[in-house]
Amino acid sequence: MSSLSTPESRAVSPGGPDPLLVLLDPAARQADGESVRIARDVLRGGADCKVALPETGAELDRLLAHRGRRRPVVIGSDQALQRVLQSLHRQRELGAEAVGVVPVGRPGAVGVARALGVPGEPVAAARAVIRGGARKFDLLVDEAGGVVLGGVRIQPRGRRAPLRSLWAKLAAAERGRAPGRDEERTRLRIEADGRLLADLHHSVRLLQVNLPADAGVMELVLRRPGTAHRLRAASLTVAGPGFGYEADGCPCGPVHSRTWTVQAGAWSLLLPNAA
Repeated sequence: MSSLSTPESRAVSPGGPDPLLVLLDPAARQADGESVRIARDVLRGGADCKVALPETGAELDRLLAHRGRRRPVVIGSDQALQRVLQSLHRQRELGAEAVGVVPVGRPGAVGVARALGVPGEPVAAARAVIRGGARKFDLLVDEAGGVVLGGVRIQPRGRRAPLRSLWAKLAAAERGRAPGRDEERTRLRIEADGRLLADLHHSVRLLQVNLPADAGVMELVLRRPGTAHRLRAASLTVAGPGFGYEADGCPCGPVHSRTWTVQAGAWSLLLPNAA
């Protein structure tokens, strides 16, 4: 059964914690079921919770669309969080309320959440959901409606990294990701805020895009043979004869063109209150 409601729901007293919709990443349960159980128990002990295990993208969309007043909380990886934000963005509810996350997974799978300030220990992260405060963060949004929390990487050669989460696999399928090894894609046209950085006759070794906190812009690193450029921009367009990329570690593409734009303060995350 994919949707697991708590047997008992605690009534929320006036001024108490918001009721929660706790979304379990299936990969997190497999990777560290004990941490998932601990986080779930802490959340249940402090707030009225409905716990669900969405197994498809459509089921996740349905749970979020019918959550009522419940605040979405993810127990899982960065890609599980990204999938929830993607669904909320599609439903035009991304900025309606802060979301919570309890990072569970390998260190490389929860790096974005940790970088944003979420505690790595499940009890501390769950308590931040119940007692913490909301902080706004920027978001990268592409022309197809895809969202990126941390960054984008285009490296023409090399093998794609394995997907870390069932939700990541669903997201990759929606984005048209083809399995297997990337073909060499060294010729790209790259524009940042309308400024031409590389054209199709240039060979590109790496394009790294990071989204620093509260900056309102993205940070770009472009490496070509014998040179490297570092700059900031609010929008980025990449075009070429079919290229793949990684968004928050999730392989995407191939596509012929992609434009990312920074949306300042587009979403809010629950973090521990400052001491």
